[in-house]
Amino acid sequence: MKYILLKLATVFTLLMVLLCGFTGGQTEASTIDHQDLIIVNKYYNKLAYYDNGHLKMVTPVATGKTWDKTPVGFFKVVNKIKNRPYYTGKISGGDSRNPLGKRWLGLNINGTSGDTYAIHGNNNESSIGKYVSQGCIRMNNEDIEELFNQVQVGTSVAITYSYKSFIELTNLYGYGVRS
Repeated sequence: MKYILLKLATVFTLLMVLLCGFTGGQTEASTIDHQDLIIVNKYYNKLAYYDNGHLKMVTPVATGKTWDKTPVGFFKVVNKIKNRPYYTGKISGGDSRNPLGKRWLGLNINGTSGDTYAIHGNNNESSIGKYVSQGCIRMNNEDIEELFNQVQVGTSVAITYSYKSFIELTNLYGYGVRS
C-alpha cells in the first residue's frame, strides 16, 4: 500500500509539472541572467545543483524518515543562515553538537518562511544517504558550505521521488542544461 501511495504521489507531481510547466522561477515577462536550480531526488537521496544551466554538484543527502516528512514539489530558497541555533535542543549555532550543522538554506515548503524546512548540514555524517530526517534535507557539512556559497535567495528547488536521471528531470522541468 505504501509503495502504491508513493507511486501515486510521484505521478501526481509529474502531472502537475507537465500541466503547469516549470519555468525555473521565471515569469514570461521577466528575464534572469543568472538561473540556478537545485533538484533533490528522494528516490536516490541525491541533490544536484545547476548554476546557469551547468551542473556544479551532485551529492548524497538524507531526507525524511517517512514519505510525508519531506514534501515533493517546487519551492524556493527564502533565507540563508550561517550557524543557525537549534532551538528545540537549545544548542547555539556553530556548536559541534548542533544537528543543523553550520549552514541553513531555508525553504518555503508548505507556506513556511524558511524556518521549518531547509537544506542544511548535520552533526551525524553517517546519516547521509538515508531516510532519517524530520523533513529537512541533510548534507555533509563541506558540501552544504560549498552550496551555501554559490546559491542565492530565490533559487528554485524541485523535490521529487523519481527513478529518472537528473538530466531527464531538467528536461521535464524545462530547465536548459548546457554542456
